[in-house]
Amino acid sequence: MPVAPSYRPAPRILELGDGFWDVVVPARFPQHVRRHRSRRWADRVGLGTLDDAEWEAHFAGFTSLPENLTERLSLRYHGHQFRAYNPHLGDGRGFLFAQLLDAADDRLLDLGTKGSGQTPWSRGGDGRLTLKGGVREVLATEMLEALGVYTSKSLSLFETGEALERGDEPSPTRSSVLVRLSHSHVRFGSFQRHAALRDDARVRRLLEYATTHLVPEGGDTPEGFLRAVVRRSAQLVASWTVAGFVHGVLNTDNMNVTGESFDYGPYRFLPTFDPEFVAAYFDHTGLYRFGRQPAIVLWNLERLAETLTLVSPAEPLRQALAHYETDVHEAMATQATARLGLVPRGVDDDGALVATTFGWLRESGIGFDAFFFDWYGGEASAVRALAGTRAARYGEPGFGPLRRLLATYDAAHAASLTLPYYRRDEPCSLLYDEIEGIWAAIAEHDDWSRFDAKIAAIDELRESNPDLAERGRAT
Repeated sequence: MPVAPSYRPAPRILELGDGFWDVVVPARFPQHVRRHRSRRWADRVGLGTLDDAEWEAHFAGFTSLPENLTERLSLRYHGHQFRAYNPHLGDGRGFLFAQLLDAADDRLLDLGTKGSGQTPWSRGGDGRLTLKGGVREVLATEMLEALGVYTSKSLSLFETGEALERGDEPSPTRSSVLVRLSHSHVRFGSFQRHAALRDDARVRRLLEYATTHLVPEGGDTPEGFLRAVVRRSAQLVASWTVAGFVHGVLNTDNMNVTGESFDYGPYRFLPTFDPEFVAAYFDHTGLYRFGRQPAIVLWNLERLAETLTLVSPAEPLRQALAHYETDVHEAMATQATARLGLVPRGVDDDGALVATTFGWLRESGIGFDAFFFDWYGGEASAVRALAGTRAARYGEPGFGPLRRLLATYDAAHAASLTLPYYRRDEPCSLLYDEIEGIWAAIAEHDDWSRFDAKIAAIDELRESNPDLAERGRAT
């Protein structure tokens, strides 16, 4: 394998020892057809020099990368699912394949799979991923990164040639295997498992691993660690809100300590600003609706804090949690000014801008992505916005207070307005019907042109806002 100098193997997970995973054997697939390869991220971690055959061997056949993990590790965890505790969880269709150091910032990166076969935690499932599910995840991670959300990255997607039976979509349906790149999948539920077993030694060991390799800014104390995770989680939920993203299944096993967004099942992007918007068809009570996401993340953080009481007094942990609301408020202000392409003026002014913006978006019912596209750079985009398809809406009296507030801000990157993206009539979006249309072309005609076109459009979106692009790469 012709690895680049930036390939830096780092199988640090082995420091944890036994009790944290199960060794599994990858599934063997009848077919390997590559459908996606992230060249940006492959190049960044030193894997861009792999030829097609090598890429297939590593990311469809799961031959070990040089000097890396020699066994496939299915990680163990528990979790609250729709607030009901489940002690039977774990990586049911995936495993940790390799770990690397990011050549850009020295941070630890995991390569994990989805759809790679059965494990001890499959709970009767086949351990596979539908091709539609793989396509949806690639689209989600690409779009979220472009919108400034700290997310896992879809490094590779192969179609695998199996016909899968699924109750929630037409069957049989095509299959795939995905490889994700992330700054760890140590979940809140990883701590919950060992706390539930009253295994304080393994809680301490997991804490030491996390504070050494994943969230070092909090120091090596439980309360410092929790404070760092609170801050990161607040930044995550703020970025979801400003992106208009609804995760759909915010169980504690779907949140990790690095504050990355991951595991994209029934997600949706908002057509319009609507706090009651529900992404998952099976979320009958709207527990995980758009407007509840900040409260749900706090509830999940409280469950993480409970696990740390095995190794810490409760009061310092309570104090760490108490910062959450302020952290969300500050992160929302920072994220919104970045999406609007404005020079921030401080949390009080910027927080007022956020409140005014979301208030008008809710009242007007205008397209969520359309507003941020039309008014990127604030008053610097006025001529463009008032010549576009929504000009009449911006002439209504209700928009006046927001227009005047935007005019008090300076554009952060006025030169970006000369880019091709801002000569489009409409913004790049990823609404439900668009995803369904992309999938219909694939399912009915094996036509990948709409998928490729959407990835290209998202690339253009990423280039249009340098502040958000940087936030999406890493936090």
